[in-house]
Amino acid sequence: MISSKVVSLETAAGLINDGDVVTVSSSSGLGCPDAMLAAIGARFDTENHPRNLTVLHPIAAGDMYGIKGIDHIAKKGLIETVIAGSFPSGPSSLPMPDIWHMIVDNDIRAYNLPSGVMFDMHREAAAKRPGVLTKVGLDTFVDPSRQGGAMNARSAEHPIVEKVSFGGDDWLHYKNFVPRVAIVRATTADERGNLSFEHEGALLGGRDQALAARNNGGIVIAQVKRVVKAGSLRTQSVHIPCNLVDYVVVDPEQKQTTQIDYDPEISGEVKLPDSAFAFAEWNADKIIARRAAMELAQNDAVNLGFGISANVPRILLEEGYRDDVTWVIEQGAVGGVPLLGFAFGCSGNADAIMPSPSQFVYFQGGGFDVSLLSFLQIDRFGNVNVSKLPSKPYLTAGCGGFVDITTHAKRLVFSGYFTAGAKLEVGNGRLTILKEGKKKFIADVDHVTFSGRMGRQRNQEVLYITERCVVRLGANGLEVTEIAPGIDLQKDVLDQSEVELTVSPTLKTMDASIFTDTPFGLQLKEARHG
Repeated sequence: MISSKVVSLETAAGLINDGDVVTVSSSSGLGCPDAMLAAIGARFDTENHPRNLTVLHPIAAGDMYGIKGIDHIAKKGLIETVIAGSFPSGPSSLPMPDIWHMIVDNDIRAYNLPSGVMFDMHREAAAKRPGVLTKVGLDTFVDPSRQGGAMNARSAEHPIVEKVSFGGDDWLHYKNFVPRVAIVRATTADERGNLSFEHEGALLGGRDQALAARNNGGIVIAQVKRVVKAGSLRTQSVHIPCNLVDYVVVDPEQKQTTQIDYDPEISGEVKLPDSAFAFAEWNADKIIARRAAMELAQNDAVNLGFGISANVPRILLEEGYRDDVTWVIEQGAVGGVPLLGFAFGCSGNADAIMPSPSQFVYFQGGGFDVSLLSFLQIDRFGNVNVSKLPSKPYLTAGCGGFVDITTHAKRLVFSGYFTAGAKLEVGNGRLTILKEGKKKFIADVDHVTFSGRMGRQRNQEVLYITERCVVRLGANGLEVTEIAPGIDLQKDVLDQSEVELTVSPTLKTMDASIFTDTPFGLQLKEARHG
């Protein structure tokens, strides 16, 4: 007779002890075991337990848009330490998330580490190896010579990253945090605890997190939408097997992503015609995305980040290049069209969905061709800050996979506005600046998320694309290689930078056609490889 592993949310929450290390599989609102986190928070409200948890969130700690994620457990006394790839963020019109109040007020220790490294830490813990030795993060804010990933003063007193010498070279050593509890999410569990992900937009890293807990004598709790008869799941559909799952909790109202109940496109159960994907709307964002698209070649495998860069797939669709590049994103999707809004992190019509830890191995080793990312600030060394706004840190999520992706990428294209908050007019083949904004090219960035120095050492090709110019990272600093039609080089570019920008002797004007609201005749570069 089969003994079902299904328990109530309250029972599962009662399994967590004071001082436990708890790892949670989620990516913003995608794949978040929200009901389980809510049950832990509710137990603390009534029992004042569990206390002093260390919580790990390799990709993200949940989302503030309706799905509260980590905010369910962001309570004084419940969390002692949080380590995450990224944290809830959003517009200033919404309240600061509770977890950010605790970080800013120095109530807890909080660290922001690269998502891929955090998955590596789980694999190392599962195999009982002594932490992660990697070059990911050197000379960035996770390097102990800078902030060591610490997000407040309390964290800085307890460093968790060490720079070591090995084989005559510098490496970063990230020590393991061994979980006693892993909380994962799937669509379906059978009575034995086998888990399938048929309605999920990503597999994320739940299997690796379950292995880390299981191999170290811990427990694995799986939140699912439904339970079916033992043996009724197809063998090849089971992503996390029953021997890695101890308890199953059921949330029949489990959303597919933040504010999306269920859309079969997100999980790859249906394929949509190209006409189902809207083109990017006409504005200055589209100008930048168009210029970034011009850096792509036929057959490229292209990593895509959040922000302006997320519009580039829509540019290629509009220009007739639906299948000419393969998009790869950190949540695991390969191919298709990366989605926007509350479905970001998923792809429509994806060819495959990789487990996130495997996708990050691909990124960390530089197996892809180009990465399209965003920036908040750029400094005289070519460093990029995408992880911290000093005035309102909760408006930035942290590094996520940015540091993993940029470490060994062959080509990097960072997209953003040249100044912040400028009033612009685009159209008729030119750009007009109606009101200037705050400078973003500054002497020193507030957070080094990408190291220009390391980029030069590694001979990476690095471009910074803005609405008014294109800047290249060269051996001697930052060089303006193109300016937009209608722009005055001195007044609108050089004078609006705190950084000394050199000007290329072959300075060009950006293609005027990308400043007109019609398809501009994109020509992808010739294939870089077979």
